[in-house]
Amino acid sequence: MKSELSPEQLEAERKEILRRYKLLCKALQDKSEEEDALLLRKAFELATEAHKDMRRKSGEPYIYHPIAVAQIAVEEMGLGNTSAICALLHDTVEDTEVTLEDIDRIFGKKIARIIDGLTKISSVIDYNNNSTSDQAENFRKILLTLSDDVRVILVKLADRLHNMRTLDAMKREKQMKIASETLYLYAPIAHRLGIYNVKTELEDLSLKYTQPDIYLEIQEKLASTDEARKRFISKFTLPIRRNLTAMGLEFEIKGRSKSIYSIYNKIKNKGVPFEEIYDIFAIRIIIESPTDTEKSDCWRVYSVITDFYQPSPERLRDWISTPRVNGYESLHTTVMSPTGKWVEVQIRSKRMDQMAERGLAAHWRYKEHTNDKRENAIDTWITRVRELLEHAEQEENTFELLNTVKSDLFAEEIFVFTPKGQVRNLPSGATALDFAFEIHTEVGQKCIGAKINNKLVPLSTKLKSGDQVEVITSPKQKPREDWLNIVTTTKAKTRIKKALQEDKRKIASLGQEILERKFKNQKYAYNEENIEKLIKHYRAGNVLDLEYLIGSTKIEIKSLSTVLDAKPVMNVFDALAPDTKDKDIAKIIKKYKEDSLLIGDDMDKMDYNLSPCCSPIPGDEVFGFVTIKEGIKIHKVSCGNAVQLLSNYAYRVVKARWISQQTIAFLSGIKVTGIDEIGLVNNITKIISNELNVNMRSISFDTQDGIFEGLITVYVYDTEHLKDLISKIAKVNGVLHVNRVDYKPS
Repeated sequence: MKSELSPEQLEAERKEILRRYKLLCKALQDKSEEEDALLLRKAFELATEAHKDMRRKSGEPYIYHPIAVAQIAVEEMGLGNTSAICALLHDTVEDTEVTLEDIDRIFGKKIARIIDGLTKISSVIDYNNNSTSDQAENFRKILLTLSDDVRVILVKLADRLHNMRTLDAMKREKQMKIASETLYLYAPIAHRLGIYNVKTELEDLSLKYTQPDIYLEIQEKLASTDEARKRFISKFTLPIRRNLTAMGLEFEIKGRSKSIYSIYNKIKNKGVPFEEIYDIFAIRIIIESPTDTEKSDCWRVYSVITDFYQPSPERLRDWISTPRVNGYESLHTTVMSPTGKWVEVQIRSKRMDQMAERGLAAHWRYKEHTNDKRENAIDTWITRVRELLEHAEQEENTFELLNTVKSDLFAEEIFVFTPKGQVRNLPSGATALDFAFEIHTEVGQKCIGAKINNKLVPLSTKLKSGDQVEVITSPKQKPREDWLNIVTTTKAKTRIKKALQEDKRKIASLGQEILERKFKNQKYAYNEENIEKLIKHYRAGNVLDLEYLIGSTKIEIKSLSTVLDAKPVMNVFDALAPDTKDKDIAKIIKKYKEDSLLIGDDMDKMDYNLSPCCSPIPGDEVFGFVTIKEGIKIHKVSCGNAVQLLSNYAYRVVKARWISQQTIAFLSGIKVTGIDEIGLVNNITKIISNELNVNMRSISFDTQDGIFEGLITVYVYDTEHLKDLISKIAKVNGVLHVNRVDYKPS
């Protein structure tokens, strides 16, 4: 493509590349010495030369991308010269002739180590790689790079953010896969590392590409209410400004809207429309205050606010005295405004604000400049994750591990005290048994009970912030399988599984002896092929599981011939290898039928099932997922399982598109809430049956204290038919909300 450009166009591109590089240098001018600037220049020249014949999908010179990643790392994440150099070079070893040895020779071991980490992540995850990726294992690999240099993660997040910002050039199916992966892997990591500006934008952009209609709708509503919000904030903060000024405090007040993604989550989870979300925005007060007085100054600001507005005691969050695990510090209160609306106010110092926005990145820069080696909350979390992953068994279900670690990443935190008054942070929902494992693995394994605030409680008791917990142990105790249902933290689950696995191995060794004798006595070859047949027949999962089942007498093998000599029954979906690509799936499946969906790259008509988890109907944006036993299942793009499927099993996802056909009716659920009035149910059913000729499958209403809630399942042709029905029901007197809900067959 480059050769097709005119000399004028090539010269214009060269000037633009230099302009972008100069902007990067300008952003770094206060953060680098002369020697650093020379290394940066070398990195820029090497990257420009290495990528000179490469173009992005948009047609732009590829070098625009590494420069942009470096700019994000410096300007938006607050990183320094080393990170900028690594950002410029992050794709060279993966995509060009440049080797890791070249990087080491020119830039030194530190930068070579970071580039090596970035290359390892890219080689298994990035969407431009042709190999199928197991995202659960990838997640483990990403987190393990923390043990090398945390800047690997930070530069990778900057890389992913720029890729998300430029996703328009990709095909729709690629956008879906990348956006889902971003939501599944990268946003949780940014969240836990406290880089909220990156986390928020990654989530918003993921929603933009997975559900563009919803994204645009919320974006437009935010824009249309922007002026009204500004007027409200100005009026609300006026008395606060006057008093803070009179106190001699230097401060800045910002009004910040919730992110589009968090508003979407609130609408989805609470079942309320945009107009009824009271905390669309928060007011942030940032004060200039020295470190030794910032905590008391924040409380002084709190006192001023509550002099004018009544606070809600239940909504006070003091993350100044007890920062979150990722280092977040802020004082949050929710107060009642004169207009009758609750308003969240966040109070923090300038230092706290930098940490809140840039999290680990700000912490890393701080440590770089001060050589302060004190461990803070983020360091503690990194140590914990590293320890978990390094101790995790190789054969452990990495997908399960991923989900457990992710639940730790997003969980709200509580703090509890040991008997000696030491503070321990745990995810919300953690139990007394989780606490025991948090103290020490051996304490957890020997735990038989606990006291919370001097009261004896079961191990499954959930802890609350401020609880003081004492663990009771016994040398005879050992972990039990039912403990896995009690604990919630990754650490506890990993340790329990490891202990159970050791017991399992002892029993499995006995099973192996029994199995070897069976093979010898019945004169069959004890080889991998025959073992695989037994594993498949008994659905054991792996060799260890099979030997354990035999050793624990859960299965008894009398005759090997019934399994080893049986003719295999071939399921068409068993033919799908892990590296099967979307286009190959259409060739494997040959059963066609007349219906209202086109499936696969060739848009053929194939057998399919509508997934009961989201019950799609014509008009919904959908995709097909190839299952092992149930053929192709059709899911909505907005299905709760979509992100997981698209991120982890992209190789089993096929395109699917509705075609116009109004001969089949599909079941859909509608939830109606409102004020109970005489004849209300009759008015609703009349609209359904008479006006729109819709057939009902079921209807149920429940009334409590004058408020009714109804669930109706109806047969509709497509989303337009359903929208029309919802619109009509919403106009019935007494009805407050009407929402579509996923129909779940009983």
